[in-house]
Amino acid sequence: MARSKPTGSPAPTGKAGRGPSTGTSGRGGSAAGTKAPKLDKKGQPKVGRLKKVGNQARMIKQAYSLTRKNDPKLPWIMLIAFVVVAAVIELLGILFGSPFLFLPVTILLGALAALIIFGRRAQGSAYRQVEGQPGAAAWVLEGMRGDWQVSSGVAGTTQLDAVHRVLGRPGVILVAEGAPSRVRPLLAQEKKKIARVAGDAPIYDIVVGDEEGQVPLRKLSAHVMKLPRNLSGGELNALRRRLSALGGGRMPVPGGPLPGGRQMTVSQRQVRRR
Repeated sequence: MARSKPTGSPAPTGKAGRGPSTGTSGRGGSAAGTKAPKLDKKGQPKVGRLKKVGNQARMIKQAYSLTRKNDPKLPWIMLIAFVVVAAVIELLGILFGSPFLFLPVTILLGALAALIIFGRRAQGSAYRQVEGQPGAAAWVLEGMRGDWQVSSGVAGTTQLDAVHRVLGRPGVILVAEGAPSRVRPLLAQEKKKIARVAGDAPIYDIVVGDEEGQVPLRKLSAHVMKLPRNLSGGELNALRRRLSALGGGRMPVPGGPLPGGRQMTVSQRQVRRR
């Protein structure tokens, strides 16, 4: 008896017999061949160490170029600092009878001295560029290290006088920049408004300037950071919540202006923070 043939054709084998690739894996459902980037504590993609070093080197190079334009003596001063420190360390090595043993320390300390000089000169150059311009105080405040919450331009005038609010362990710090005759009424008005919700938290007021009773721009960051720590962490968080409910109008204050309409670069901010 003859066998009957199957009516359907057999399924092809090999790659031709597979369905279209979905590009997903069985477990995670992520695209095949791709890995999810590792995240740091802040939820941002992690950056490799070599890439970090490269980014820092580029920022330092950019800051050096910008500072050298405004400070032509910078290379010579850095060279003098390196030579002086290296000579002192090498002289000690000669006195101890081990000049070659002290050589690595000589180079490291000489380079460190040159970098310290560079950082100070870069900071001074940055302050000289922004001093006297609208938004300079806000730029300095936003560059402070530590747990500070800066709200720039919470009050101001059409002449670009401004009052900035800083929250930190000392309490509430109001920083005014502009003509004293115009900013002092702004300070008094803002201080009265904040006192309604600040409770027992201290309120400081600062006027930026070089006259008597004012704080120079180059000393503003150090002045604010030296204020006494009056609040605990819980009290500071409660104060932040109360002031966030208070709100405040934000004036169009420039952030870190430079002559010629140029903005302060990230590299100069990084050098200044060091």
